[in-house]
Amino acid sequence: MVDSPEGFTGEGFFATSFDKVVGLARKNSIWPLPFATSCCGIEFMALMGSHYDLSRFGSERVGFSPRQCDLLMVMGTIAKKMGPIVKQVYLQMAEPRWVLAMGACASSGGIFDTYSVLQGIDQVVPVDVYVPGCPPRPEAVIDGFMKIQELVHNESLRRRNSDKYKLLLESYGIQ
Repeated sequence: MVDSPEGFTGEGFFATSFDKVVGLARKNSIWPLPFATSCCGIEFMALMGSHYDLSRFGSERVGFSPRQCDLLMVMGTIAKKMGPIVKQVYLQMAEPRWVLAMGACASSGGIFDTYSVLQGIDQVVPVDVYVPGCPPRPEAVIDGFMKIQELVHNESLRRRNSDKYKLLLESYGIQ
């Protein structure tokens, strides 16, 4: 059962703000887009299985089309040649969109401190939540997903139009 947002309750009615209702709906209907390149992808498969079951958090539908998803889950080693593709996938997603970096390689390049590996996807797209580990356990990914849900639930509808958000996107070369 989902907790109702803050508001006023009376006999036969409930009143709250529009922001809180939209946040509650978004929080419980996140559609993830997995971008898995290595061993973290195997942990993601375990996460979607019946034992851990990410669908109980409202992510029943895992999409492979960026236009229909709102959470980009980047898992594994990202080569520098793949950086522009990650950015293109991010740009094809509709607003509002969130990013979860799963594992040491997506977060910081991991053990691959070489010329060809991107040292964290935050060099090409803004990241909302980092899940550490090599590879991270499914419980850690669930915790990261719940942090994303918390961000989604508490985000103002006007945040994406703020000057601060526009400056953040401009710092990544995104208009």
